[in-house]
Amino acid sequence: MGEIVGAGLLAHVPTIVLPRETRLELNEGKEVTLVTGLQQLRRDVFERDDYDTVLVMDSHWATTVEFVVAAQHRRAGLFTSEELPRGMCRMPYDFPGDPELAHHIASFADKHGTWITPIEDVHLPIYYATINLWKFLGEGLPHKRWLSIGVCQTGDMEDHLRLGRAVADGIAATPGRRVLLIASGALSHTFWPLRELRDHEASDPVHIFSPRARAADLERIDWLSQGRHDRVIDTMDAFWQVKPEAKFFHYLMMAGALGERACTARGRQYGEYENSVGTGQVHLWFDRPADGWTGTGQPALPDAPRPA
Repeated sequence: MGEIVGAGLLAHVPTIVLPRETRLELNEGKEVTLVTGLQQLRRDVFERDDYDTVLVMDSHWATTVEFVVAAQHRRAGLFTSEELPRGMCRMPYDFPGDPELAHHIASFADKHGTWITPIEDVHLPIYYATINLWKFLGEGLPHKRWLSIGVCQTGDMEDHLRLGRAVADGIAATPGRRVLLIASGALSHTFWPLRELRDHEASDPVHIFSPRARAADLERIDWLSQGRHDRVIDTMDAFWQVKPEAKFFHYLMMAGALGERACTARGRQYGEYENSVGTGQVHLWFDRPADGWTGTGQPALPDAPRPA
């Protein structure tokens, strides 16, 4: 039986993969703590031997008629971003995938009333919400498998929670698999207009697009630090008012796999809450509690099917 052994809500902003001198120039001579936070997270978690697969819920990968899970045996190439080709240009990546896990996840789609397709095409695009985090957390660890799942732009909150439930069942059905989940994406996500943007490139949260967005982000960071996933889920209508990245579907997918409102895992913050041209960014890591993700000592989800 496989298990989820850790999870994180992590920022993937392009700034983190810029040369250090460029980061300092953009940030008033100071290092971006999103960088140092990932470096510490790698030392604390990703360099350990107690996991074998990383599954990324990728907020940049938007599908339309179904959820798609990458099922390649290996992904390798050079990545240039169509969004920011000057800062993310010909970045090499090479890591093993986990097709067995991908197919097990997809096999639970019907049980949870959703649609999931594993895709093995080696030409399937990959996105920097996955690549940037792999560069910090996976590069140089050649035996760790990485795969990703996209958000579905026609789905709603319930659809993404259902996807998470299928992920939990798929992991449990994969013998011996020990998995880390990454919800890769931001909190509030409104950019400054182009003519104003270069005045707001520093990481200080004073540059977050609005005081309302900053307050909403900080409220959720506090709740997640307390393990109050129920508060985050129950106030999504309010959070959507400040336009979280991908409607916060990356987090909801992860939460669905961890037990949703019943999840009690407390977030450990790496680095500071920071701005990226108006958007709110943070790294929060959730270790599996000793009594399980839901505080019961049991798997996050029951074996019985959820209602349609």
